[in-house]
Amino acid sequence: MTHALDDLFSVIAARQGADPETSYTAKLFAKGRHKIAQKVGEEAVETVIAAVALDAKAVTAESADLLYHLLVLWAATGVAPGDVWAELERRTGTSGIAEKNARNA
Repeated sequence: MTHALDDLFSVIAARQGADPETSYTAKLFAKGRHKIAQKVGEEAVETVIAAVALDAKAVTAESADLLYHLLVLWAATGVAPGDVWAELERRTGTSGIAEKNARNA
């Protein structure tokens, strides 16, 4: 079963190398990883601001923007959604505190 994020990632990956004049995604790729990472940060901040304002509609919209830009960053850095899903699966059943402590050890 595919997930909407997997489908979106496929579209994003297909836009690598496309014409930046006709595709926002291709324009992001053309600007490079640093700009893409900056956009992820901007969208994360906008999501936080919407959450603090208790604006569920804005949180929904900003979360969609954040996920989109995160997927672009994954594609730009060679990370596939399956890699992230596998990491989440690996962490399933592990205390968040224990998992974080293991990363810091």
